[in-house]
Amino acid sequence: MVKTPDEVALMRISGKLLASVFEMLDRQDLAGMSTLQINDLVDHYITTDLAARPASKGQYGFKFVLNSSINQVVCHGVPDAGEVVRDGDIINLDITLEKNGFIADSSKTYLVGDVPPATRRLVRVAQEAMWQGIRQVRPDAHIGDVGHAIERHARKHGYSVVREFCGHGIGREMHEEPQVMNFGRPGSGVRLREGMVFTVEPMLNQGSRQVVTRDDGWTVVTRDGKLSAQFEHTVAVTGNGVEVLTLRADETPLRT
Repeated sequence: MVKTPDEVALMRISGKLLASVFEMLDRQDLAGMSTLQINDLVDHYITTDLAARPASKGQYGFKFVLNSSINQVVCHGVPDAGEVVRDGDIINLDITLEKNGFIADSSKTYLVGDVPPATRRLVRVAQEAMWQGIRQVRPDAHIGDVGHAIERHARKHGYSVVREFCGHGIGREMHEEPQVMNFGRPGSGVRLREGMVFTVEPMLNQGSRQVVTRDDGWTVVTRDGKLSAQFEHTVAVTGNGVEVLTLRADETPLRT
């Protein structure tokens, strides 16, 4: 769905608030915290400090404000008081926020303490793959251009791309059209138009792209037990390029 300039302006507010949640998390020492403690910290920050709504809480029956995906967990990890973040872990925190009726969605994979070089490389390439996809976003480009750029970058560095989950349109609803796959053919799929808003969110695996869902019905893990990393931003198609609505202070805006 194409958004009006006023709607994009409201989404820009949601995106900036969500970026501030990650900037708050950047200041935390996650080692030794349980994933439920991280969840509760974010819940309090969004509701009290930002006077906003954690959009994931209650969505599809999910009870928490974020997904916490450690090491081999690809996505949709469920916060748990018994799951403690350890030195050397990587953890993806996937968070949504609603303000003024519009939702923003973003995720970041954190390096906790002394992380091995091979793991750091996976995380770096996953973040680069997201940016490679975002750089394709402009009027008259295609969704397939985004996915192609993501998978090309991942495969160049020896990683696989999870295909079962993808980016999505976003606005008043968490999941809108179009679907934004993390693979594709250049020039294929939906043609992009100014005012479209969607997420770009590649998930890269060290080994096979195959995944399985645990018995809780939420937590998705790599089938081979190898590591996975993900990054996500909410972006808007502008008149001549792209605006990253969830851009954080430590990131450089794309020049378009």
